[in-house]
Amino acid sequence: MDSAQASEPAVLLNVNGIEVIYNHVILVLKGVSLTVPEGRIVALLGANGAGKTTTLRAISNLLRGERGEVTKGGIEYRGERIESLSPADLVQRGVVQVMEGRHCFAHLSIEENLLTGAYTRRLGRADLDAALERVYRYFPRLKQRRKSQAGYTSGGEQQMAAIGRALMADPRMILLDEPSMGLAPQIVEEIFEIVRDLNQREGVSFLLAEQNTNVALRYADYGYILENGRVMMDGAARALAENEDVKEFYLGVSGAGRTSFRDTKFYRRRKRWLA
Repeated sequence: MDSAQASEPAVLLNVNGIEVIYNHVILVLKGVSLTVPEGRIVALLGANGAGKTTTLRAISNLLRGERGEVTKGGIEYRGERIESLSPADLVQRGVVQVMEGRHCFAHLSIEENLLTGAYTRRLGRADLDAALERVYRYFPRLKQRRKSQAGYTSGGEQQMAAIGRALMADPRMILLDEPSMGLAPQIVEEIFEIVRDLNQREGVSFLLAEQNTNVALRYADYGYILENGRVMMDGAARALAENEDVKEFYLGVSGAGRTSFRDTKFYRRRKRWLA
């Protein structure tokens, strides 16, 4: 084995050709495969309805609540098949999902929301306080608002609370669903900076589903582009950001400037984009 191969991180998550069906009828994912190496940020990109959220829910085993199931393929975390595990089992193994739309407990304070994330760890008071301070180091705004009722805080603060709550579970990997949704650009940048800090300082791996391709590719190491339940393209984040097709159809620019919907319709006829 050469030095380049020896330095490659181990595969933390391996999704191999999964198909997902809802209500025993609707085929949503059609052979999706991806990997998340240890200590990396991987972006799952695509338009609304491409299959990003379904992919995350298949990994975290949250499909059953929506009458969905993985019918083909397999999912491995640290070499272990996980399709039969419960979401609680996965949290104890270090896989935590932050749902789209933040989903804070609106009637609880910010700090009470954070404390719910440590429920499975059974920590003593001293360790619990240390875990809270760890979250507050990354999210100082939450410390300022820790006694505020979550339902009356801003969207950005609720998103920070949702990520902080996941961090309280001491995860090895966070599945982050649409972290930029409904947030001002400045807040989006702040949240992605914190994601990068968590990745670099704590070694937390991220698989994040995101429609904002531009910002996701600036912070990710690798990206997968989904369309209609299939991976249409993947590669290093920098290479994807510089790819002309990605610029034209996902970043909204081309060599001639911003494209219109009419200009982009022909791309479906390009053979290299077909499954």
